[in-house]
Formats: sequence, C-alpha cells, structure tokens
Amino acid sequence: MTAVTPRYAVYFAPAPHSPWWEAGAHWLGRNERTDEPLLPDASLPFDTAARAALTAEPRRYGFHATLKAPFRLGGGHSEEDLWARLRALAAGLAPVALGPLSVVALGDFVAWVPSAPPRELADVATRCVIDLDDLRAPLTPPELARRRPESLDARGRELLSLYGYPHVLERFRLHFSLSGPVDAATAQRVIEAWTPRTAQLNQAPLLLDRLCLFIETAPGQAFRRVGDALLQAPAATGYEP
Repeated sequence: MTAVTPRYAVYFAPAPHSPWWEAGAHWLGRNERTDEPLLPDASLPFDTAARAALTAEPRRYGFHATLKAPFRLGGGHSEEDLWARLRALAAGLAPVALGPLSVVALGDFVAWVPSAPPRELADVATRCVIDLDDLRAPLTPPELARRRPESLDARGRELLSLYGYPHVLERFRLHFSLSGPVDAATAQRVIEAWTPRTAQLNQAPLLLDRLCLFIETAPGQAFRRVGDALLQAPAATGYEP
C-alpha cells in the first residue's frame, strides 16, 4: 500500500472574523480552520447553487493568497521542522500594508489583488519561496504534469524546475481567488457584484501580518489552516539617524 503523503502550503489569510476574512470565507462557503460550511453575503446577486459552482475550486484551498505553493516535505524533514522554520522566518519579517484591493479577472478566474502592490510584498513572498525551499521534496512526474510545463515559456519552466511553481519571484502576483475558471461573461458578473462591496472593505485596510500553514492531508482533500505565525519585525520607517 502506498503511504499517503500530506502537502503543505504557506499562505496569507486574514485574521479569522476580520472584515476581509468574513467576506472572502463566507463567499467561498467554508471556514478553512474548522472545515465548517459558511453562508455567503445575501446581498450578492448569486443563489446558493450558482455561488457554490463558481467557488468550487478555490473553496477546497480555503480563502487565502499564496506565498509558497503546495509541496510535500523531503529530505527527512517533519511537519515540526517546517513549523519551526516558518515561525523563525515570520519573526524576521515586518507586516506589509497591502493598500486598497481591486476585484479583477486574472486569466479565466476572478480575484482580489492589491491595486498598487508595495515593494515589501514581493520581498516577503521571495523569502517564503527561497528560505523554505530546502524542506520541499522534488515534484513527482504527476505533480510536474499538473503544472503543465508545456504551456510555460522558458523562464516559467526554469522557475518550476527550481522552486516547484512557476509564479514566483518576479512573476509573483498576490491574489485572493474569488472564483474558479469561468467564462468572460460570468467573470464580469462577479466583478460587478463585488466592486461596491470591495470599496466598502477597503475602508478597513488589509495588513499582511502573518504566515499561515495549510495542510492537505490526502490527495483531493480540503486544505486546512492549522496555524498562523505572526510577522514580528518592526516596519521600516525610512528614517536613518
């Protein structure tokens, strides 16, 4: 019998029950910490069945923005090793104010993205990708095939080979998925529905203040948020005495 190997991911997810978490998690219909179903905002113009179909793919991963994509542990490393390294990394990183978010189409899905991503955001994402990569097992042939390397350009294939994921370093773009793959007309409906709500949410600015460990215990299972490591370094002020 083949042993079941969990996959881990380092995501950013807002503090539970904060305004952005309430909006995103309820829209996806799942509490990623408890795996309990959640009801969406009734003011949005989608019935339960339509919303469930739109959000089926991102719901399995939980409301989040990816910092280090799902990976298996390698080199004899344990979950305890990963958690210790994640806490140490977070202790040396400063929180990042993301600024206003916009709801946009990214290819064939809809997501929230920072309207003007701060430079510090890329620095945090790069540290998550590189500093933890020695814990990652190489991609298996099926995992590599799922990343569709034939669809990538040369740089994308290089990043996939180096870090197990092509959308990293200079190709990183923080996003919170609000839908799975949809056609252009449906994407526009989602954008129009979320634009006024997003403007309201932007009155409570979102701070990337934690690195969240998510686990998929078996292939196809929902990812669970099992812990948050708070960013603890002081933010740069630009003042040098």
